[in-house]
Amino acid sequence: MSALQGAVESTAPVSRLHAQRSSFPVPTGREEEWRFTPLRRLRGLHGSAAVPAAKVAVEVDAAPEVNDYRAERSDLDHGAPFEPVDRVSAQAFDSFQEATVVKVPAEAVASRPTVITVRGEDVSGAAFGHTVIDVGVNARAVVVVDHGGSATYADNVEIVVGDGASLTLVSVQDWADDAVHVSHHQATLGRDARLQHAVVTLGGNVVRVSPAVRYAGAGGDAELLGVYFADAGQHLEHRLFVDHAQPDCRSRVDYKGALQGEAAHTVWIGDVLIRPEATGTDTYERNRNLLLTDAARADSVPNLEILTGEVVGAGHASTSGRLEAEHLFYLMARGIPEDEARRLVIRGFFGELIAKIGVPELRDRITEAIEAELAAGTPEVRR
Repeated sequence: MSALQGAVESTAPVSRLHAQRSSFPVPTGREEEWRFTPLRRLRGLHGSAAVPAAKVAVEVDAAPEVNDYRAERSDLDHGAPFEPVDRVSAQAFDSFQEATVVKVPAEAVASRPTVITVRGEDVSGAAFGHTVIDVGVNARAVVVVDHGGSATYADNVEIVVGDGASLTLVSVQDWADDAVHVSHHQATLGRDARLQHAVVTLGGNVVRVSPAVRYAGAGGDAELLGVYFADAGQHLEHRLFVDHAQPDCRSRVDYKGALQGEAAHTVWIGDVLIRPEATGTDTYERNRNLLLTDAARADSVPNLEILTGEVVGAGHASTSGRLEAEHLFYLMARGIPEDEARRLVIRGFFGELIAKIGVPELRDRITEAIEAELAAGTPEVRR
């Protein structure tokens, strides 16, 4: 049975967050999980099953301690059963030709980041991909997945962090203006495992990234970070799900975005589920959006479902607003021109979060990209 026809059945208690379904019909846009997404701009990725008509180039520059290889579907050794979450995820799983596998042996400590480069050259046909990142028991690694070029691309990323292991994963979406990318990341954390998962979305026509975290043992710790900047006409969507099903686990979610230009649109959905058995859970999620022009729109929906009363802490926050006039006034009163004052305030808005990303080599690149986004807008647009 293909992933499009059936999903793995779940014995978990019924929840309003990410309930399992037996099939994935073609979405109409009225479904909760698709109501913000411009389906007409997905170029059929959500439609009937299609034979891949285009390719993206995937290259891996692995650290010396890390093993990488390509695998056929039948050769994949899944650390945890893969479960598509929607029709695009299922279609990508059914359609990929070859998976990229990155394995970190148990007890290994990677001496430098492993970089997976994904480059597209054609938007006329669909391309599908699959990546497996498997970090062994007590291992340490940093992985960067860097997307660029032009493509109509759907993919899944399986992430397995073994007992006592630590992984920093940064996914960069720096596509050309004509690209469409729909991606699902499924992370499974073992006992006392740690994951920092960061998403940086700057380019593309339509980009939708859906990270999901589940705990396979007690003591897991997940930090999910996100930085995004939407220009005129861009649709950037991030949908997160943290499934607390083990005791004494921790999660922190912190996403920040800025928008400028006509019809710039961002969507952030943050779902956190604390199941009855997840006693001792400590979780908090936050999303903040900075609207730089009148025509930009940010949708932000945090959801928290708690099915046990024995938690350490659980909360969420969401804000969307404009630059604070007093911040600009403070800088301008000290002789700083308005445009430069705006850039300084926006740099400060993103700076704290960018500093948290555990790949120092990327921090300057992200900051420079945001500066370039600001500089690309005309003074009229920036007002």
